[in-house]
Amino acid sequence: MLEHMFDQETERWRRGLNQAQLEAVLHDGLPLLVVAGAGTGKTRTLVARLARQLEQGAPERTLLLTFSRRAAKEMLGRAQRLAGGPEAARVWGGTFHAVANRLLRRYGGALGLPPSFTIMDSSDAADLMDLVRSELGLGATRRRFPRKQTLQQIYSATVNSQTKLTEVVEKRFPWCREEISDVRSVFEAYSDRKRARIVLDYDDLLLYWRALTRHPGASRLLHSLFDHILVDEYQDTNELQASIVAGMRGDETGVMAVGDDAQAIYSFRAASSTNMLSFCDLFPGARVVLLEQNYRSTQPILDVSNEVIAQAKGGYAKRLWSERPGTKAAQLVQCEDESAQSDEICSRVLEARERGVLLREQAVLFRTGHHSAGLELELSRRNIPFVKYGGLKFLEAAHVKDVLGLLRFIENPDDELSWFRSLQLIEGVGPRTARSVMTELGVGDGGAVRRAAEGLSRPSQADAEEWARFSSMISDLLESDGAPAPQLDRIMSFYSDVLERNHANAAVRVRDVEALAHMASAYSSRADFLAEITLDPPASTEDLVGPPFLDDDYLILSTIHSAKGCEWDEVHVIDVCDGMIPSDMALSDDEGLEEERRVFYVALTRARNGLYLHRPIRYYHRRMGLDDGHGYGQLSRFVTDAVKDRLEVIVPEAADDAGDWKLEPDRSGVDDFLASLWS
Repeated sequence: MLEHMFDQETERWRRGLNQAQLEAVLHDGLPLLVVAGAGTGKTRTLVARLARQLEQGAPERTLLLTFSRRAAKEMLGRAQRLAGGPEAARVWGGTFHAVANRLLRRYGGALGLPPSFTIMDSSDAADLMDLVRSELGLGATRRRFPRKQTLQQIYSATVNSQTKLTEVVEKRFPWCREEISDVRSVFEAYSDRKRARIVLDYDDLLLYWRALTRHPGASRLLHSLFDHILVDEYQDTNELQASIVAGMRGDETGVMAVGDDAQAIYSFRAASSTNMLSFCDLFPGARVVLLEQNYRSTQPILDVSNEVIAQAKGGYAKRLWSERPGTKAAQLVQCEDESAQSDEICSRVLEARERGVLLREQAVLFRTGHHSAGLELELSRRNIPFVKYGGLKFLEAAHVKDVLGLLRFIENPDDELSWFRSLQLIEGVGPRTARSVMTELGVGDGGAVRRAAEGLSRPSQADAEEWARFSSMISDLLESDGAPAPQLDRIMSFYSDVLERNHANAAVRVRDVEALAHMASAYSSRADFLAEITLDPPASTEDLVGPPFLDDDYLILSTIHSAKGCEWDEVHVIDVCDGMIPSDMALSDDEGLEEERRVFYVALTRARNGLYLHRPIRYYHRRMGLDDGHGYGQLSRFVTDAVKDRLEVIVPEAADDAGDWKLEPDRSGVDDFLASLWS
């Protein structure tokens, strides 16, 4: 009896697991792939597995790879509570890029990489690409040449998919095929520039990590580090990440990957849906466990979702089921046009609110951000507050990039991109003057920051007072102890005037920097802070300081991609028409169509109790601004007859514009007029 009580107390991770989940948690030996359908307790299973390993000891020999810092933190916290001890803090947990940064700081010397390297975010990488492009004179030719964003996308797709440049261009950027030789020259110069300046971009972190796994000496060291490797959201890995996981596995290392091939929707980030399907090829002898019991949705919602994904080609066959029977069928709401769609959604949202469903437990999902424009106007007109997920990311905001740029060149004097941006903050200094100053400072030889602090002759174009304050700031930063929070305060004493001069809403932007400084207060090292904020940036300011106060409640608007991993009581999916879902921009090949099907499936499986698919019958174009052209919306090809049989089709009544008027029919006016024409 006492032994039984002891087991129950020490193995709390067993509680609440169904048979398939427990099978996955208890598996030992060969690699394991857990195919976890939507809402089937994927995280619960992974956390239980982690808790079991913590109880077995040596947590520092466990590696947990996730796709967000928040997911890693949540899983480790839950595992720690289940295991009943502080051991989770010693687990190597984080995103692929964060773990790569940690390993390269420690072992990168084997590849000739010093631990002082700095990291560029995606937009900085594009800016450096643009700098190289300009120096090679490729923007001044008489032919259209790819701009920086396109170049950065081609580069990233090539690296992450481990596919030859010619193949990537032919498949995804065919209009660039005649420029491929010059594109290759840009990439070579870009790589050389990064190496000379000791900076890495996101893709480099993974490339260098993979290189470590293939280095004769370093690979043996890496294989000895971990007994267990756990990978979350495996369907979102790209080819490079999958090869890293395989390369990290030693002879005695256990590997467990959890994911759902039916939710692989990030090919635009080079994620490969085939990684799930080829897991057993990469790890011979691997075992596959299916999780099919859904804890989120009612059975009628799952019936619709199952019929949609059953049309998919390939993949792991699974059929979700729930012990929540549900009596309310999912609905297909056919509206006259987009305006009627917006009106119908608002009415249904308010009706649900009156039934006790909070606004924030309701969501409207759409394929692309601009699809909600008309709805947003109607929501505002009817005084329904909402939050829309998407828009400008925190690190892409100009003022945030300015402040971090000032901090980066202090950390890495050879970071020419940060120098180039920071010098142009001084009034009167433009690109040409900035380049001249960088040449005089000798950016690239490691001593630029010290020479700037010692005093540099002011260019005639630069404002004297601002130039002096810039030099004084650099001097003070060099003399500080390296803690990032007080350094950000010192930077703001210089930058606040620049902010006032360049931005109308300076007060709002100051609060963003204050939030950044608050986050920095948790770090004693400037290098650690810069690496962390770059590798796992907040999506927006709210991630740092909490959700905005809009009202006592607010409706959720979200793209389907941003909704992945979330759930709501009631979900409205709008514009369920061909060209919208699936998007006409993703139909160049069969794989694009299959991914669009998975996107739709993700939208359907977000709903707990109510699911409503809205289909406008008519779309107005008004291309010339004055005409009244329209087209008919064809129901999405994903809503087949089999799917439709699972839906209740609703046709809302049109509004009665005549109000309470009751008129007797009388054609005499028309008949008399026509008779006068014939006489």
